[in-house]
Amino acid sequence: MALVLDAMGSDRHPIPEIEAAIQFARETSEKIYLVGHRDVVFSVAKESDFAGLPIEFVHADDILDSDAKAVSSFKEKPNNSMAVGLRLVREGKADGFLTNGSTGAALFAALRILGRVRNVSRPALTTYFPTQSDYCVLLDIGANSDCRPEFLHQFAVMGVVYAEKLLGISRPKIGLLSNGEEESKGNELARETFKLLKASPRLNFYGNVEPKEVFARKVDVVVTDGFSGNIFMKTTEATAKMITDILKSGFMATPLTKIGALLNKSTLAALKTKVDPEKIGAAPLLGVDGLAFVGHGRSNANATLGGLRRVKEAAKSGLIDEIRRRIPIELSNESGE
Repeated sequence: MALVLDAMGSDRHPIPEIEAAIQFARETSEKIYLVGHRDVVFSVAKESDFAGLPIEFVHADDILDSDAKAVSSFKEKPNNSMAVGLRLVREGKADGFLTNGSTGAALFAALRILGRVRNVSRPALTTYFPTQSDYCVLLDIGANSDCRPEFLHQFAVMGVVYAEKLLGISRPKIGLLSNGEEESKGNELARETFKLLKASPRLNFYGNVEPKEVFARKVDVVVTDGFSGNIFMKTTEATAKMITDILKSGFMATPLTKIGALLNKSTLAALKTKVDPEKIGAAPLLGVDGLAFVGHGRSNANATLGGLRRVKEAAKSGLIDEIRRRIPIELSNESGE
């Protein structure tokens, strides 16, 4: 197996990427293509740092501009690290790709270089979402602000495959994120999508879910448009940070509360781990015809390492092949014939 890591993606590139590549190579012995501009990468690392490790540096002539101009910059600079890395996947030299760069640029690059899985209208940025008992799959979290019902139907199919392959869930239950459980709730997109999912005999559709059902782990896959999904995810992250900050401040207030903190240390550690984005690492663009994962720009070495682990798991699972197989089946004759 070989994976591609974009060395130019994170806000602090290439430091987190270099550290993660070295640790991942030592941990797994899997080959890593570290792609970036020679001057930038070797201003931090030396070729000797990779000696004896299955890490191959691949030079990319062009350097993308800031996030705000990432897509237009990509067009003007076709030999950037994202493009060079994704071409390795397209050519069959690598099994998956990870970048901590701009989601917009990554989506644009993946569509241009890898294309879409047949019968998929739009890729969906997908993540593990923390719940009370475990994780569920949430998509879309930002690739498509404006959606049609058929897009969400496709998201549901891809989310089911992801839950089966990566979380080991048999016949995952699907929930449609809405502002009420009743079929009549939600905007026009939600109501029309509800009809499609309800009419699909192969999908295990639970119905509408409010955030409280998501956190209670009533479903395994949560489907929504990218605008709503992104707000839901960011609101959850901000709320979790606020709660942990309040708890930390409260426990440090007096000697007595500090004792309480010590007594609850394991519980607090479990809470931190559950909501820690570093544990998730990166999110796949499901629907792209190849494995392409996107991490956060603020990713450190641990988060990038987690992202590489996710790409490896997805590659080993045969995720893309299964999506290719299932999409035409699930979206064909809804009667199941």
